Amino acid sequence: MKIAVDAMGGDFAPQAIVEGVMLAKKNHPDIEFQLYGKEEAIRQYLTDETNITIIHTDEKINSDDEPVKAIRRKKTASMVLAAQAVKEGRADAIFSAGNTGALLAAGLFVVGRIKGIERPGLMSTMPVLTGDQGFDMLDLGANAENKPEHLHQYAVLGSFYAKHVRGIANPRVGLLNNGTEETKGSELTKEAFQLLKAEKSIHFIGNVEARELLTGAADVVVTDGFTGNAVLKTIEGTAMGLMKLIKGSINEAGAKGKVGGFFLKDALYGLKDKMDYSSHGGAVLFGLKAPVIKTHGSTGPEAVSHTISQIHTMLETNVVGQLVAFFEQV
Repeated sequence: MKIAVDAMGGDFAPQAIVEGVMLAKKNHPDIEFQLYGKEEAIRQYLTDETNITIIHTDEKINSDDEPVKAIRRKKTASMVLAAQAVKEGRADAIFSAGNTGALLAAGLFVVGRIKGIERPGLMSTMPVLTGDQGFDMLDLGANAENKPEHLHQYAVLGSFYAKHVRGIANPRVGLLNNGTEETKGSELTKEAFQLLKAEKSIHFIGNVEARELLTGAADVVVTDGFTGNAVLKTIEGTAMGLMKLIKGSINEAGAKGKVGGFFLKDALYGLKDKMDYSSHGGAVLFGLKAPVIKTHGSTGPEAVSHTISQIHTMLETNVVGQLVAFFEQV
């Protein structure tokens, strides 16, 4: 397996990226890593160069660059070179913590869509409060607007991922809506409901409400990109705010509160870890000819390692190849 890594993407690159690769190497000795970026900056964080190739470039895409223009003008940027390696078959997947819009553009214009997929969707595995299975949700912002046909394809994509990568035998697919009744929602969700209801390749369970997401109501949740991104940010903000609120309450409770907080420390850290969706890996731009994976810009080495494990599973199960075959039949 060969993974092209944009070593210069992210707030703490290349250190966090390279250190994450070093962690992942211990668990996945069968992966060959191609690190794209400034060789001198990358090499200072390498502790083992086995199965590591550095492809030097001084150019990178910044977080404030306009995505499409950056992909077209910065031909030797680390992200672009990594995507080009995937397109030409020199790598099997690309991973970056850099500019999200630019990676989406690189995925679409360089790697390319699977034939039959109209709009690839951005998908992440999100946490649930009970158990550790989580649920896959898409689109999380790759597209601001969607058609019912796009949501139909997201359901097929998400179901494939949940089954082949996460090992769920018969994933429950839900459509995010403002009510569980079939007649509820906008024209988009009403039309999408009928398409999903008629799709024989998925286990569609109907509409699900936002309040049900963290209780494990579905294994796969589909929605339009605008709504999905808003839900994602709401879950992130709620989790962060809740932890700050608990910490503040303990500190304000005086000595007695701090003693209680000491005994609750392990439980609180466990709650924090449960709500951290980065432990499930990065966000997949799903519907492309190869795995294109994005992780948070402020990600650390452990999250990088989790994401590489996710890519390893995607390559090992050939989920993209199975999708290509499925849509060719359709």
